[in-house]
Amino acid sequence: MTTPAQGAPLVAPSVAFRPTRLFVICVVLTALATLATWQLGHPTVGLFFGVGLALGLINALLVRRSVASVAAEANPLKRKLALNSMTRLAILTAIGLAIAFVFKPEGLGVVFGMALFQILLVFSAVLPVAKKIRAEDAEAATAGGATTEGETTGE
Repeated sequence: MTTPAQGAPLVAPSVAFRPTRLFVICVVLTALATLATWQLGHPTVGLFFGVGLALGLINALLVRRSVASVAAEANPLKRKLALNSMTRLAILTAIGLAIAFVFKPEGLGVVFGMALFQILLVFSAVLPVAKKIRAEDAEAATAGGATTEGETTGE
């Protein structure tokens, strides 16, 4: 486990990563993209976009499984995790690029879907941490504000 940034609360990855929520978001985004690209006369771009989102979700699930298996070992090695990550990313990237090449130009939707999923993944991991920081700040301000208020009124 890595050390948190200075002053940041420790949030367990299992709390920050919610695959069911990400799956629902991916389905909604795929539907919206397909509808939008259908209006432009290229509905398969939206479908390929959904395939890219699905590949991103598969990658995230495989990351979780990989980290859990390496962390469960008696002597976890970063090298093993790095090698696993490199292999997994190479395979998924090859699949995405192969689809994009075979079904060009509509297949490029896969690449866009994979890229957008990474952004979604970052936001879904950052938002719980940000909410926890805000809650702690609000709690500290409330506790500090009550003392300051009492001192100001002279009670």
